[in-house]
Amino acid sequence: MFIAYLATATLLALALVASATLTARRAEPVATNMRTVGVPDSWLPRLAALKAAGAVGLVGGLWSTPLGIAAATGVTLYFIGAVITHLRAKHYELAPAAVLTLISAAALTLRIASA
Repeated sequence: MFIAYLATATLLALALVASATLTARRAEPVATNMRTVGVPDSWLPRLAALKAAGAVGLVGGLWSTPLGIAAATGVTLYFIGAVITHLRAKHYELAPAAVLTLISAAALTLRIASA
């Protein structure tokens, strides 16, 4: 199970770093998507920081089980919030958020199983 967590957490952490970078730089596709669902521009730095922290926690979770569980839980909750935000805004182009929610939940399940 640990090897599966290693692969899942690493890929998810890379996706989070890329997303955090694009969010922090206010890349036009990200900023437009955030505005479409009603997220104020002032939230972008905080959201980028949360994604970056999640990535760091997932990688740190390779050595510390509680950290990995906490990070995977936080990232899963973050993306559940993203899906809910899309649904509330009646913006049904939520595949990236939904997929990342499932991958985050898989990372959480795998980290718990490999403890």
